[in-house]
Amino acid sequence: MSTPRTAEIIRNTNETKIHVAINLDGTGQQNLATGVPFLDHMLDQIARHGLVDLDIQAQGDLQIDDHHTVEDVGIALGQAIFQAIGDKKGIRRYGHAYVPLDESLSRVVIDFSGRPYLSFHVPFTRAMTGRFDLDLVREFFQGLVNHARISLHIDNLRGENAHHQCETVFKAFGRALRMAVEPDPRAADSIPSTKGTL
Repeated sequence: MSTPRTAEIIRNTNETKIHVAINLDGTGQQNLATGVPFLDHMLDQIARHGLVDLDIQAQGDLQIDDHHTVEDVGIALGQAIFQAIGDKKGIRRYGHAYVPLDESLSRVVIDFSGRPYLSFHVPFTRAMTGRFDLDLVREFFQGLVNHARISLHIDNLRGENAHHQCETVFKAFGRALRMAVEPDPRAADSIPSTKGTL
């Protein structure tokens, strides 16, 4: 895979203005300014543990709440992943990761199937971490899944601290993404599907 797997997305609505640039073959570099500090912290986990370079800038209607910004960043990141991955020729397609953080343990499994599906089972032990509404984690991943066109299963297997629960989810997503998009040297010129397309 000599062609750089990069993409740039600009998504402007009446609620948000978002710019996303991604390099799937990066080193974990990041430049993040969404206006939602906890979201920036979680996006940093994706970059560092997924070894993808991320540049995400967002301006949203934060005077209302964080909902539109978090959801729309997920949408734009999903669009960027979909564009960067290309025809999926030669990728592993599937990725999975278990990530612990102290008492918390999460599992994330990804399939670059071309079919959007989210299974999300994260029983957060409280509704907020700091000023961040944890309901928005599902909204972020739903937007990402719909536009990256992936099947994504997220399970927090145990946890007591909501921040730890959330962080293990994002770290595991980064790890699983890294595995799924890796070139498979044994299948360099083939699409990993009996259909011949994904």
